[in-house]
Amino acid sequence: MTWQAWAVAAIIIGSMALFVSEKLRYDVVGLLVLVILMVLGILTPAEGLSGFSNEATVVVAAMFALNAGVVGTGGLDPLIRALSRIRRPWLLTLSIMLVVCVLGAFVKNTALVATFLPVTLSVCARSKTSPARVLIPMSYAAQMGGVCTLLGTSSNLLTNSLAIQHGLPAFGVFDFTRLGAILAVVGIAYLMFIGRWLLPRHIDTEFAETYALGKFVTELRVLADSPLIGQSVGDAKLGEKYGVYVLELLRGEEHLWAPREQKLQEGDVLLTRGDWQRLEDFKREVRLEIAPMLAMAGHTQAGDRRILVEAVVAPGTRLVGQSVEEIDFRWNYNAGVLAVQRRNQIVREQLKNARLDVGDILLLMLDESALNHLRRESGLVILSERGDTRESRRKAPVAIAILIGVVAIAGFGLLPIVVSALVGCAAMALTGCFNFEEVYEAMDWKIIVLLGAILPLGIALDKTGLAQHIVDGGMRLAGDHGPLAVLVMVYLLTALLTEMMGHNPSVVLMVPIAISVAHSLHVNPVPFVITVAFAAATSFATPVGYPTNTMVYGAGGYKFTDFMKVGIPLILLFCALSMLLIPRFWPFAS
Repeated sequence: MTWQAWAVAAIIIGSMALFVSEKLRYDVVGLLVLVILMVLGILTPAEGLSGFSNEATVVVAAMFALNAGVVGTGGLDPLIRALSRIRRPWLLTLSIMLVVCVLGAFVKNTALVATFLPVTLSVCARSKTSPARVLIPMSYAAQMGGVCTLLGTSSNLLTNSLAIQHGLPAFGVFDFTRLGAILAVVGIAYLMFIGRWLLPRHIDTEFAETYALGKFVTELRVLADSPLIGQSVGDAKLGEKYGVYVLELLRGEEHLWAPREQKLQEGDVLLTRGDWQRLEDFKREVRLEIAPMLAMAGHTQAGDRRILVEAVVAPGTRLVGQSVEEIDFRWNYNAGVLAVQRRNQIVREQLKNARLDVGDILLLMLDESALNHLRRESGLVILSERGDTRESRRKAPVAIAILIGVVAIAGFGLLPIVVSALVGCAAMALTGCFNFEEVYEAMDWKIIVLLGAILPLGIALDKTGLAQHIVDGGMRLAGDHGPLAVLVMVYLLTALLTEMMGHNPSVVLMVPIAISVAHSLHVNPVPFVITVAFAAATSFATPVGYPTNTMVYGAGGYKFTDFMKVGIPLILLFCALSMLLIPRFWPFAS
């Protein structure tokens, strides 16, 4: 191999290590890969920047805007209301999977999971169902739906773009639907009849209730006119009267660890735990104030409305291990942390000193205008918004009609996908479904930057001949067992890479290799490209392989191994079905 090929191999291995370690954001990793390739002269500036003008990158950005219009106008609210009336656990699981799977073919699956997560947790609490029985199926169903159409997931669009670059015909919007629908039906049946026995069996309904209702730890400051002044916590019998419990008494810089016997004074801060509504009633009746809220006084922008937000700390974010003070929510997001909730553990320290862990729930107060920034950049998954105002529900039918029109126009081939999606964005803007300021806030720029930066890696694989070297090694390993054996190898390798580095980078790496493999076998490359698309878009084995898995990881109280127990058999089942059906739908003969 040439030194350029060795360099690209080293870059790929280094980027995989960074993706797995999560020490850097994935968009930063993509930019590092791009910069190194151009600095070494492996790619010209035109080749290196081609990813940002690629059709896949533009369509993904446009789909973010269309999704923002549908979700922001409340287009999914009727379905959410219908789901909220379900009481039977098995029916709830089945209904959520069916709804999310169908919608996932047209609406970004991470937006779907974020929208349905709060209502699912609330219904689980009311029906005494453990969220662990429902959330993994919901995440998997979102992925199954996404792979059913070209627009359903960014990796499908990326696969199509790379295939076109290698001289293959473009895929239609519904070319994936035949195989995707069969896999979705089988996958849902597996989760209902087999996967349910592999999910955690504990019925942690208290955990579901805490997510829906909130048993938080907060700081309450004693005001000058509080009737508690001069009384001890024990004498006041706060637990018996109000259902709240004092964990610690703070007096200036002094921590009084036996608060029940201390006489309360003006300015004392009570570290208190309880249901949020009871805490609110308690502070109002005995004239206390939330200490972090007092600290925020004067920081609100004139004319801006304050809202309460419940948000869960997602795995793999920079927040994990940092204290509330170190994160400085007020500076970064104009928000204050009012309370913290931790699963299976009680926070017993000042909120500013509490180090966050995966699954912690924060109650934040912030300006409404800062909500989108918090949602996009903080590493938190928003569970609920109290006082949130959305676009007029009268616009919802218009937004839904525009999305259907975009899919239909592209599906019937009346306009290219990228043109149809951009026309839809313009139509939503003109009809008032969103304004462009809101769209820019709703964009997940990390994904868009990653796509633009990582796409040229495929060019480098081809240009340096590394793809062919990998193919030659794989062919020697596979031996003379025919194209089907090689197809299995491509599927399993793509699935493994996806669990390690995410679905988009694995597609960029594997599509050129898959096409080169097909040419070496003198067979049609389309089934190999399809195999990469399906293996990359259905990541079930780890909570970090796909964003929807990460979102439900903490909310469901899962262990890392729970995804492996349920997901690995499903990956193998999908692999077996794909090997049976892909050669039938897309024959090896050109």
